[in-house]
Amino acid sequence: MFAVYASEPNADDPLAALVVGERPDPEVPEGWVRVKVEAASLNMHDLWTLRGVGIKEDQFPMILGCDGAGTLDDGTPVVLHSLMGDPDWKDDETLDPQRKMLTEWAQGSFADYVVVPKRNALPRPEGMTATAGAVMGTAWLTAYRMLFTKSGLRGGQTMLVQGASGGVSTALIQLGRAAGMQVWVTGRSDEKRELALRLGAHQVFESNGKLPGKVQAVFETVGEATWKHSVRALVPGGTIVCSGATSGNQPPAELAQMFFLQKNLVGSTMGTLSELRDLLDFVAATGIAPEIGQELPMTDAETGFRSMLDGVTAGKIVFTR
Repeated sequence: MFAVYASEPNADDPLAALVVGERPDPEVPEGWVRVKVEAASLNMHDLWTLRGVGIKEDQFPMILGCDGAGTLDDGTPVVLHSLMGDPDWKDDETLDPQRKMLTEWAQGSFADYVVVPKRNALPRPEGMTATAGAVMGTAWLTAYRMLFTKSGLRGGQTMLVQGASGGVSTALIQLGRAAGMQVWVTGRSDEKRELALRLGAHQVFESNGKLPGKVQAVFETVGEATWKHSVRALVPGGTIVCSGATSGNQPPAELAQMFFLQKNLVGSTMGTLSELRDLLDFVAATGIAPEIGQELPMTDAETGFRSMLDGVTAGKIVFTR
């Protein structure tokens, strides 16, 4: 079958390991299902896989792609939940020590077919396109958990999103606006700030720029470059929800601010199966259309990978079949 895969780990030149070609058709173990892929979105995780991070060398070649949407063999439209773990784990699956993402222990979704545990193929809401469904499982699920599970925000309160154009950031803007939050966003350029306004931000600011007031929650995926700004943007007792650190993961701690003003730092990673179900229902009910920065045929996957590597695309990059 057609597939986009990593032939080997290459830390220094990840795209040198990217192959657009053919792989064997997948076998379907008991309890798993085959999904015919219609669309699949690109994540930074795919670049890390090409670099050999989070995967052993003997697992290559590995078909890339953590997210996707398509149809089961009976024609049922589905969205993929990319987090898999111990089937006997009954708690929050993001805390399962055996948890892994698709492509960390099973072949990914950049192919004609992908095989996943039956529970990881969720029915796609009526009216949701495959392209929209393809972005739900990682970026949008991460944003949903940050906002609705971790932040403690209530409708009408003010949130600050650090960074205007990434997949998680654009999802946070759209979800926050739909949920009735006051959405403030920082961005490095006029173009990124204009995008945030178009997606529903109430106010936008330059990166680390002066704000007109304090916020109840800050959503962090940037890290070192914005950390001091994030801490000082909070009201006493406010919360930073952090799911990434693209600019570095060793910022100054600002401990005096944290303990004296009782500010909270909460980590967040991916999301649960039940949260993905709730996200799909919320998107369907509100009519949100996810921001798609590039939609490319899977045969042009290298173009999308280069765009992500160079940081030139706002919103999600989606490959279609």
